[in-house]
Amino acid sequence: MLWIAPSEKDTASATLEKRLWDAADQFRANSGLKAQEYFGPILGLIFLRFAEVRFTIQRRKLEAADASSRESFRRGSRVDEPAAYHAEIIEPFHGRILDPACGSGGMFVQSARFVAEHQLPSPSGRGAGGEGYSGDPAAELAICGVEKTDETGRLCRLNLAVHGLEGDIKHGGNINSYYDDPHATTGQFDFVLANPPFNVNAVDKERLKDMVGTGRRFPFGLPRTDNANYLWIQLFYSALNATGRAGFVMANSASDARSSEQELRQKMIEARAVDVMVAVGPNMFYTVTLPCTLWFFDKGKARTKRADTVLFIDARHIYRQVDRAHREWTPAQIGFIANLVRLYRGEALDLKVGDGETAARLKETFSPSPLAGEGRGEGEPRYRDVPGLCKAATLAEIEARGWSLNPGRYVGVVPGEDVSDEDFKEQLETLNEELEVLNAQALELQTRIAQNVASLLS
Repeated sequence: MLWIAPSEKDTASATLEKRLWDAADQFRANSGLKAQEYFGPILGLIFLRFAEVRFTIQRRKLEAADASSRESFRRGSRVDEPAAYHAEIIEPFHGRILDPACGSGGMFVQSARFVAEHQLPSPSGRGAGGEGYSGDPAAELAICGVEKTDETGRLCRLNLAVHGLEGDIKHGGNINSYYDDPHATTGQFDFVLANPPFNVNAVDKERLKDMVGTGRRFPFGLPRTDNANYLWIQLFYSALNATGRAGFVMANSASDARSSEQELRQKMIEARAVDVMVAVGPNMFYTVTLPCTLWFFDKGKARTKRADTVLFIDARHIYRQVDRAHREWTPAQIGFIANLVRLYRGEALDLKVGDGETAARLKETFSPSPLAGEGRGEGEPRYRDVPGLCKAATLAEIEARGWSLNPGRYVGVVPGEDVSDEDFKEQLETLNEELEVLNAQALELQTRIAQNVASLLS
């Protein structure tokens, strides 16, 4: 699905500045007024320029600090849009929330914003207790985080304080989420939100061996490859309680990784916790320009009709171009993708994000169904697979594709739609990977046949 929103430029300051300059020029040239009589516009210009300079300086400092801390830990997310979408999917209304790679706390802030914007008068079945929700993020969310870099951890605490939040943030002192578990996380959290560093190597797996097994931090085992992606993924999974939800950003390669990582992924899928996979295009991050994938877990899914399916969404062509090197999602686009998931889950739509444009896109894409049910009134949109956008794949379909969680393998393209160079490259890579799998299987069968023949002849 192609949905490129028009670029949005903030021209208010530039327009005001031009009007003030024009007014001052008119006063000086044509009004006959003395300078002290048109000092108002001049002071306005000075104030505007001063405010702009101060704002630019502070913005650059914050961006530099954020980029530096993330780069030092091999991360590069601009968290606003991805974090907003993660919050829309896991719906952290109430409970304990964890980010074991919390950086400056963007995921926490966005979760709090979600609570404030989606105030519910009563519980929706998530979280503990039967009391009503206050809509106050500080009261509803118990925030826990871990940050390797001490300076960034302090920035996170400051960020929380600025937004009226408190959190238990462990940082500095050689703390490391691979080896350390300061929050005793296993099975303790309602929500996990994270944007971890991608493809980290040189993790000392000898120090992790006592943390492997059912009910521990790495329940599915350790990857044999020198890559920490599946260490992070298991940390997120194991931290969830029986109804917990997680949303996190991950390198595309993790969705298709072979060997031991494929074995770990298979176990995870068969545990019925993988709920939604979203492919995201390039340039949605400041220091990482490559495409990535958003993963969503829901441990409560195993007791629903969705137990044996995974929703795949291709959102690579849904964005607004901010500038040459950066893209973002508009509120309407976030609302559309989030409500696509709600349609799939059979939940009520929530149009607080995106308003009319979101509703119009949903109606256009998911033509109204004449059938009621699944929480849908008569004539309301109802989930269906849409080529090029979304596909609810069964476990059997996923197994047939080598336990891949790459949305592109399932969603396909719209018939007759031109294929971009990026899509063609990904499709070619997918076909090549499938060929490699078939060749490996053929070699294995050939070896087995040769062994059987040798056994019969001996």
